[in-house]
Amino acid sequence: MDVRGLRALVCVLVVVACTIAFVPGPAAVAADHGAQRAALQEDGNESIGLEDADQIHVDVFIAENGTALMTVDYQFHLDDENGSAAQWESLRSDIRSNPDEYVTGERTKWSETLTQGENRTDRDMTLSNLSITTEENSAPRPIGHAKVTFQWSSFAHVELNRIDAGSALSGFTLDDGTTLQLRWPEEYTIYENDGERQIDPSPDGEADDSVTWKGSETTFTDDQPRIELIKDGDTGAKSTPSNEGPAMPWAIVLLTLSLLAVVGIAGWLVGRKRNGAVGAGAKPETARRTDGSADTMSNAPDGPPPELLSNEERVLRLLENRGGRIKQQEVVSELDWTEAKTSQVVGDLREDDEIDVFRIGRENVLALPDEE
Repeated sequence: MDVRGLRALVCVLVVVACTIAFVPGPAAVAADHGAQRAALQEDGNESIGLEDADQIHVDVFIAENGTALMTVDYQFHLDDENGSAAQWESLRSDIRSNPDEYVTGERTKWSETLTQGENRTDRDMTLSNLSITTEENSAPRPIGHAKVTFQWSSFAHVELNRIDAGSALSGFTLDDGTTLQLRWPEEYTIYENDGERQIDPSPDGEADDSVTWKGSETTFTDDQPRIELIKDGDTGAKSTPSNEGPAMPWAIVLLTLSLLAVVGIAGWLVGRKRNGAVGAGAKPETARRTDGSADTMSNAPDGPPPELLSNEERVLRLLENRGGRIKQQEVVSELDWTEAKTSQVVGDLREDDEIDVFRIGRENVLALPDEE
């Protein structure tokens, strides 16, 4: 081989060697991909789920018919240094692309809670209208929200003007960073019985129409949370300071009541003597209303004056005078009571089986037990 051919062969071998040196092997490719994944993780691009939220706020609005309108707000803080903004963008994109997948997961989770509520309350319950949406806000701090909304039927027990709620969530677990808020219509307030508000446990936050418990401060027992609401705030838990001056001394109040009782008893005795003087054959006159109908109050049986009767006895006497049946709204008018006070007295009579309560249209009707 001449010199020229030898030089050409050497050049070819050099080119081949350089090419082999610069082609990466399998180990180098794997190392490069691993470095890329590490870089992505350092940038905060790993996937996250709803359970990774920084805070979870469960809002429960209790409607007057006992249905709860639920909103579960998964909140992601976007101003930390761990790449949360990039993670949130990935999650939001996935939610928008696959909303049914997230709705199915939430339905499964809350259906378990609902089943436990059915077992505790013996009420049939359903979940409906589940949906999920995403949004962001920038003030007071940037937060990404993934909100799950649905309706929970028979969440609360409703009777007359009372709403008893919370038992469907008995033993509900509040983790750190989780809050539970119960809200209700503005015409309702927390019921107060013998000076004790019917709410357990005491809330961590409270407004006119809502209470809030925080997971970092509250642990529910098997019979918590529980709250009882009543319509018309006259018997509610909140007291309004009086500007009418000092209260009347108790001695004067008791003396006045004693005088009224003596006068009432004396009048009752005089009335009985007069009725006895009429004779067995005499018939007392029957008062007539302007429409010609008989005034049943004039035929009322003898008995002590109303001021000597308990609230329950006054309702029973009114029922007897009305033939054993009367609308609840008429009791409010006749006795000049508030709807809340009337509802409380009626509820006590019903619990003692002294009266029956049923509905005709949108009105409650009271009846003595022997009335059909």
